[in-house]
Amino acid sequence: MDISVQKGDLIQQECDMLVLGAFEGGKEPYGAAGEVNEELNGRLFGYWKAEKFKAKQGEIFLMRTDEKIPAKRVLVVGLGKNEDFCVDSVRQAAATSLSVAKQMRCKKVVSVLHGAGYGDLQARDCARAMVEGVRLVDYKFAKYKKDKSKAPEKFEIVSKDGRAVKAAQRGVVDGEAAAAGTVFARDLVNTPGQDMHPDTLVEAANQIAHGKGSIRVRVYNKEKLQKMGAGGILGVAQGSECPPYLVHMVYTPKKPSKKKVALVGKAVTFDSGGLSLKPAGSMETMKIDMAGSAVVLGVFSVIDQWAPKAEVHGIFGAVENMPSGKAIRPGDVLTAMNKKTIEVLNTDAEGRLTLADTLSFAVKQKPDFIIDLATLTGACVVALGEEITAVMGNNPELSQRILTAASGAGEKMWEMPLEKNYRKLIDSDIADLKNIGSRWGGCLTAGLFLQEFVDKVPWAHLDIAGPAYAERVIDPYTKKGATGHGVRTLLELLREL
Repeated sequence: MDISVQKGDLIQQECDMLVLGAFEGGKEPYGAAGEVNEELNGRLFGYWKAEKFKAKQGEIFLMRTDEKIPAKRVLVVGLGKNEDFCVDSVRQAAATSLSVAKQMRCKKVVSVLHGAGYGDLQARDCARAMVEGVRLVDYKFAKYKKDKSKAPEKFEIVSKDGRAVKAAQRGVVDGEAAAAGTVFARDLVNTPGQDMHPDTLVEAANQIAHGKGSIRVRVYNKEKLQKMGAGGILGVAQGSECPPYLVHMVYTPKKPSKKKVALVGKAVTFDSGGLSLKPAGSMETMKIDMAGSAVVLGVFSVIDQWAPKAEVHGIFGAVENMPSGKAIRPGDVLTAMNKKTIEVLNTDAEGRLTLADTLSFAVKQKPDFIIDLATLTGACVVALGEEITAVMGNNPELSQRILTAASGAGEKMWEMPLEKNYRKLIDSDIADLKNIGSRWGGCLTAGLFLQEFVDKVPWAHLDIAGPAYAERVIDPYTKKGATGHGVRTLLELLREL
């Protein structure tokens, strides 16, 4: 499907479907919808009143034009209430329109540039959001099951404003990159454990870097990890036949600034729980436990196109957590890369053990800040539900920047506290730390555990356990399955550096 922006008059566009938008509560069409209504001699508004179309967010009204204008059909997408309208409303409207276009088997769709000039929304951001919505709703993981649905051949965004068109064309480039990175992550997370192993993630990193002088990859195997003292990664990997790896990717911009960023992802390719075995039902989606690393890889897959000015490090420790005669036992003590000892009371709290080493490794790169992403705790899902990421960190400014970027990216995040008084809950009688606290506040004690491995470097932890994988339809562009949640937020953040 070709997505483009053109200067022109919507009414004159020949297409299978012309897409317009309308706010809830409007007494009559205005803007582009008003012009089309006038050209159709008031039939557009007359029919939508007859159909009791209220223009609530996601609501649609579709009618044939009977050749009164070149477009065969007009689709009006509800944008919801004016006061609730934001850039994600644009993303959802575009996704909704493409879903209808696919159902109607349209070959060419022409759409208004939703949201441009409304409030403080800019044409570039609106076009980017539209492309993201269109590409992401069109996503399908078809490796094991064929999908016969077809997208339109062309999706054109049309505006009369020449300046808006130029800005929107840049937005299309942004949106294509952001969507491609998100899709890259979705494909990795959707891959079942039989085809997703630690070396699969190593291969993905190498493929991303292949032929790109700006990205280099270094891989540390089991023997090197032993020399590095990476007891967390090695301990979790003990029970699996798959060897562990630590992967270090580095992006160097053509004109580097002095800023350096480290992105760290949890990379447990399948999590059985180890000897603290999960119930069968809880294992069904544990192919997703490498979603943090998938986000990092998704960012790196498009980082050349995105071209941030900062040097970016992508780091993850790839392991599989399995039960066997070689697996770590509850009560064992591991020594992390920064020499801190950890009493393992629950082998199903394994992600934080691998992150102990990868965060320690990230500190050695001397970054300005570190962000880690992990499907870390069920407690986070209990606290915030399936759609919201918990943000915790030692630097309020960094946390706020992440929340701002997430808002623009349409990815829901909420700051949680690292309560100092809870730190004693992870004290161990025989080691520096234990890997679980009490049953209460598990999301927070996990964050406090990770904080022990970042030294004094500004750091934020994103617990993506809920939104990394959708168990149901979340919004028009997020269907059931892997979401790639976090890729667009990190790209947004990197652009602002």
